[in-house]
Amino acid sequence: METTLTVISLNTACAITEISKNTWWRRIAKGDVTRVEKDARGRAMILWSEVEPHICAPLAPEDKPMILRAGAGDAEAQDTLGQLFLVAEKYQAAFYWFQQAAQQNNADAMQWLGHCYINGKGTPQDENTGIMWMAKAAAMGHVLAQALTKGLISHTLGSQPRS
Repeated sequence: METTLTVISLNTACAITEISKNTWWRRIAKGDVTRVEKDARGRAMILWSEVEPHICAPLAPEDKPMILRAGAGDAEAQDTLGQLFLVAEKYQAAFYWFQQAAQQNNADAMQWLGHCYINGKGTPQDENTGIMWMAKAAAMGHVLAQALTKGLISHTLGSQPRS
């Protein structure tokens, strides 16, 4: 019987453990972590079993398939994983996953990415970039982003001097 080993990309390992790429490469060089063949996209791959003990937030066993889907590029799984890390206050990991999903036009991730920028969660605070991401999410029909954007516009217009 042939068993298939579960592997993840080095980038995914970095994102879910908050361990730097340089540290993973040192562990690979020392033989503490097993590097396997690159995937079809040319990414460095390592064994899931050697990464799992280092995940930076508490995850349930049923979260593993979501992590694997997120690592493979599934925007919905990336957004969900970002929310999981946000709740766990692992802001850099959350920000990474929201970026990945937002780049694939996931409106929910765009809204959360805007939240991260506005509040300085996982990235330096940048209200302008945060508002831009909120506006993109709103333009794609995200209801919460629409309400926040509308509130911002109403507040701004309401504070303008009357002529």
